[in-house]
Amino acid sequence: FPTRRSSDLEYMGAKHFEEFDVPTYGNRAVLSWESDRDKQRQWITSAGVPMPKLINDAREIDEPVMVKYHGAKGGSGYFIARDYLDFKMAVDNTQPYTIQEYCLGTRYYLHFFYDPLKSDGYRCEQGGNLELLSIDRRDESNIDEMYKLGSIEESRRHGINPSFVVTGNTPVVIRESLLPKAFEMAEKVVNKSYELFGGMWGPFCLETVVNDKLQFKVFEISTRIVAGTNPFISGSPYADLIYPGLSTGARLAMQIKEAAADGTLKGLMS
Repeated sequence: FPTRRSSDLEYMGAKHFEEFDVPTYGNRAVLSWESDRDKQRQWITSAGVPMPKLINDAREIDEPVMVKYHGAKGGSGYFIARDYLDFKMAVDNTQPYTIQEYCLGTRYYLHFFYDPLKSDGYRCEQGGNLELLSIDRRDESNIDEMYKLGSIEESRRHGINPSFVVTGNTPVVIRESLLPKAFEMAEKVVNKSYELFGGMWGPFCLETVVNDKLQFKVFEISTRIVAGTNPFISGSPYADLIYPGLSTGARLAMQIKEAAADGTLKGLMS
């Protein structure tokens, strides 16, 4: 049974994938909410989860902002603008984009799995079981090394512009006091998904920034297996607490196998 990956969404597009005439694990209605950044923001903020501030008019940019194009692009094309002139020089007006405040902090990518059929563990409003399977950080080129060249302005004078293309993933364990906050955000997003489009189940990733006041902001959600789970094909410190040695893909297979055995598989497909 196929499941979604970022490449499916980016290359096929949400509409074509929704019309794909093969049974697919998960709720296809989530695709339009994930791929459209305006709808994604509506989903996350209406769930009560904090996001970076949105700038609606580029002419009002008076502090560093992050400009992101819609869809799953692995960081390609994202850029930082410090003012309106910066923005005009870098933006591609042929693509839809979102401008949001640049949040200074540490980026953590939280990989969850929501099983609507289980009755133990961390429960959501709809029932089921919410699990944190792993956490990663992203290595991005060339922004991660630009500090060696001095300021961004100086680099741009030499024709070198910062880019955010993901080139690798690093496993992370966050401080324990942040875990309740992480679960609370994930639970709110799952609960709101049922209200907006009939629910979201299986693997999803909250892409976050944590500032020095230990506050989360979610800048994106990926409702599928993400590349950041690749370091954990033999499990993670989090997955080992519930399923020793289990990857996200194996956890998904476990749910499909159990649902097939008890006759509930149809409810997980679309």
